[in-house]
Amino acid sequence: MLAALLLLTSPADAAVTIAFWSRDFGNYFPHAFFTLRGTPDAGGPTIDASYGFTARSITPKLLFGNVGGRVEAAKRSYMTGSHARFSVTLSDAQYARVLDLIRAWDEKTGNSTYNLGKRNCVHFVREAAMIAGLSADFPKLMKKPGRYLQAVAVANPRQVAVIDRNGKEYLAGLPPIDGTAPVAVSTGTPGLMKGNGADAVSADAGDAR
Repeated sequence: MLAALLLLTSPADAAVTIAFWSRDFGNYFPHAFFTLRGTPDAGGPTIDASYGFTARSITPKLLFGNVGGRVEAAKRSYMTGSHARFSVTLSDAQYARVLDLIRAWDEKTGNSTYNLGKRNCVHFVREAAMIAGLSADFPKLMKKPGRYLQAVAVANPRQVAVIDRNGKEYLAGLPPIDGTAPVAVSTGTPGLMKGNGADAVSADAGDAR
């Protein structure tokens, strides 16, 4: 019931809400990302954006160390095939820190090094969850986006509003807003595995993202 009420709350009433998502199936590397939606309590532009940290390309090089990464907004078609896990309403101070996090990991303004085991999409989402005031340190799940976010929700029952809906259904139930992205990043399809030869990473290795 609480999650349903949050979906009906206007952005002005709810400040900025961060929602945490995962994608764990199909021809994609598993991935975690978050969306920002609403209007800061202090005023300013209405926000409607998504952010995830990803490798620039999915190749066998991921298995052997650091590669180039970037913060990327997921295409809507990718989001509809993903899973919305839970949301948290941010204070303006927390919202500002999330924007700082995005800039700190973005290839244009910060350190965009991607490492499959030490600095992947789940690590990026973990930082956002901690900024939102959540207990979010689960080292054994840092390569399993869906299970990681489920663990965060279970560990923070009073702080999160559980969504647990597929992306298509969740997005369709959100009230329309005319929002912008507070930090401009490229839009893409995170983790697409192309081909079956040397240029592709196996689906087994994909569990790490």
